[in-house]
Amino acid sequence: MVPNEALQYQGIVQLLQHFGWKWVGLITLDDEGGERFLQTMEPMLSQNGICSEFTERFQANWQFIDWVDSFNGVLSHLPIFLEKKATVVIIYGESISILWLANVILITTIFPVTHHEYSETIAEGKVWITTAQIDFILHYIHKPVNMQMFHGAISFTIHSKEPPGFQEFLHIINPSGAKADGFITEFWEQSFGCPITNSDAPNDNTESCTGQESLQSLTSPFFEMNMTGHSYGIYNAVYVVAHTLYSTYISPFNHRTMAEMRGLAPQHLQPWQFYSLIQTISFNNSAGEEIMFNERGELAGGFDVTNLITFPNNSYTRVKVGRLDPHAPPGEELTIAEDKINWQRTLIPLPPLSLCNDPCHPGYSKKKKEGDEFCCYECTPCPDGMFSNQKDMETCVSCPEGHYPNKFQGECIPKIPNFLAFEDTLAIISISSGLLLSLITALVLGIFIRNRDTVIVKANNRSLTYILLISLLLCFLCSFLFLGKPKKVTCLLRQTAFAIVFSVSLSTILAKTISVVLAFVANKPGSRMRKWVGKRLGYSIVFSCSNIQACICALWLAMSPPFPDVDMTSMLEEIVLLCNEGSVLMFYCVLGYMGLLAIVSFTVAFLARKLPDSFNEAKFITFSMLVFCSVWVSFVPTYLSTQGKHMVVVEIFSILASSAGLLSCIFFPKCYIILVRPELNNRQQLMRRKM
Repeated sequence: MVPNEALQYQGIVQLLQHFGWKWVGLITLDDEGGERFLQTMEPMLSQNGICSEFTERFQANWQFIDWVDSFNGVLSHLPIFLEKKATVVIIYGESISILWLANVILITTIFPVTHHEYSETIAEGKVWITTAQIDFILHYIHKPVNMQMFHGAISFTIHSKEPPGFQEFLHIINPSGAKADGFITEFWEQSFGCPITNSDAPNDNTESCTGQESLQSLTSPFFEMNMTGHSYGIYNAVYVVAHTLYSTYISPFNHRTMAEMRGLAPQHLQPWQFYSLIQTISFNNSAGEEIMFNERGELAGGFDVTNLITFPNNSYTRVKVGRLDPHAPPGEELTIAEDKINWQRTLIPLPPLSLCNDPCHPGYSKKKKEGDEFCCYECTPCPDGMFSNQKDMETCVSCPEGHYPNKFQGECIPKIPNFLAFEDTLAIISISSGLLLSLITALVLGIFIRNRDTVIVKANNRSLTYILLISLLLCFLCSFLFLGKPKKVTCLLRQTAFAIVFSVSLSTILAKTISVVLAFVANKPGSRMRKWVGKRLGYSIVFSCSNIQACICALWLAMSPPFPDVDMTSMLEEIVLLCNEGSVLMFYCVLGYMGLLAIVSFTVAFLARKLPDSFNEAKFITFSMLVFCSVWVSFVPTYLSTQGKHMVVVEIFSILASSAGLLSCIFFPKCYIILVRPELNNRQQLMRRKM
């Protein structure tokens, strides 16, 4: 007449999961049913990530007669209130389990001095979860017990519905109207604490019951005025048997069974004789509910979930807060109206927590404690670059691509694009510097063109001078290609355009240096180097050296050209927008070739620095190449040690600094003579210096 107990076990697990309770206590009676409950329940709890902190077994078939044994028995169970911290306790068994808990309160009340700390601990409150076999009942000797301990308890109860006339029956029932029912008499005496008047019994001067006492005057723990699940089950069971017997006697198709049953008195009727007929019974009871059985002969119903609400006068009421429906989809059998639940008043927060330790907050992950239950763990911060955005995450995880964890590593934030935008301070400084140096270069070129017929301009091949100034001007302008968001065109032109233009500059310097050396050697009597002296040699050097760099760049673009790319990993909080060099080998080949030209120019200029020639450029070229090499030698490690837009800034600075070094070291001394000391810019001074 009750639903399958396995459904109740599922409901308990789902209830614990609903509220996130992972650290619970178990209380059972010390009998076969209790052991069966533990053997079934504990594996289910473990499989669903729930641990039992303790398992307490109460004595079965107990009666409150021997005070000494009862006192010692209760004391043995007090540690569950003192030492265990599980907030949720599951009670399985019969109503005697509640009597045991009531004894704990009663003894700590009777001995308040010795066990005052016990009653304080018990008063802190727990969430009691009781099974359908248990009612919150008390014996009359438990009247001092404070029912507030059980406030907020959640119970799985057999579904019940009150039949018509039940309340009227409770109002008229009394011992005098049921003299043949000894149970009523015994119940009356225990509930009201007085003996029933009996003329045959000697009078011991004890105040007797009148028999007119009202059941409504009893508080709920001693008598509940509503139809309970147990009573409803018994009520239906009586009608099931009655309907089965009735259908047996009136059935025209089962004469043999009728004959057998007519020959038996009701007290000798065996269950096996009509058990098969019971399973086929289906009827509507007086409460309007259909009573029927499933294929296993079990009542085809579920459980109600009720919440116990207590009052200052120690009475209580049950509020239905949920339903355990066996016909619901798997995993959804339990429904809970959480807003209807009244929790134990001392519990904080609400709903209460029942965990082995505090939950791990976002930004932390769980770490197993050696030697403890798997529900007990430590919280460790997430490693750099990882996050956890929920409580009690097993492991931290990496952010999605393009995101990074916040300061507390509890959520992911979109990364900010990183590139040298035109409005950046470094970009503005680079643009200003590039424009200023370009303007100075153009001004120097204008000065040299205007004074093209002077001795100092003619002295060192003015055509190569013009080529060098124009290439330096283009070098300054090439720095603008490194600004802004990388695009396909700018990525293709950045390195290649700069490499070719800078190679022209270095080739021109090499040509000028070689021209100085050849001019000195050719002036010696009988020298065969005269035929190499002239503009054609300088142009050939510039063209051939520049053409080699152009071929390297063309090969680079043909094999693996640069392209716009994004770097998600090198910077934690930013996405680096960059130009992927394509072939790193070709990139370093381009840089290496420029370094080779610079070293050759520096070597030749260094060897020719002391040649006795007027307006000799060799010593200026030597110093300019020294500046150039210093800039680019420091560039490589600096470039490799920076990230994002700072790499671009380093390259722009290297371009501007090395080009400015060439411009200042080679041309500023000549501009000084042209503009400030024009008297030195004539043939007489040239011949005098030669002599």
